[in-house]
Amino acid sequence: MLKLNSSYSKKVPVEGQDFSSQSYHASVEVELPDGLTPDQLNARIHDTFDLVRRSVEAELRNGRAVPGPQAVPPAAARPAQAPPVSAKQVRFLTDLAVRRKLTLNDLNDMARLRYAVPGVEALSRGQASAFIDSLTADLNGAQQRRAA
Repeated sequence: MLKLNSSYSKKVPVEGQDFSSQSYHASVEVELPDGLTPDQLNARIHDTFDLVRRSVEAELRNGRAVPGPQAVPPAAARPAQAPPVSAKQVRFLTDLAVRRKLTLNDLNDMARLRYAVPGVEALSRGQASAFIDSLTADLNGAQQRRAA
């Protein structure tokens, strides 16, 4: 099994502010089956990167990537002394989002609504664990409904 990591970043000037920009980033990790030919592998790499790039560009075009006024600094959002979300938890949350066909902004919006944080990376470790449990339960429930 091969793992493919694809990411896309874009900086956009902030209106009304000189020498200032807002950075947007999306990243996805997918597993590819063994035995792909070089052409198939190249096509999968191209398709995955193109999906990530188009997702970021679509979010920017639709205006959904603009941070809302309720955004709070990550340190203020986490309970005092709570350890921050781990990189492994963030990666797992994004993998779950991909399996549910959610964009990175959809995932961040869900985190914002459920935990009053600016996004997934501002969660505490405990919040991330609860969020993972919730998304896993949602995903398992959808799979069971399809099987029935």
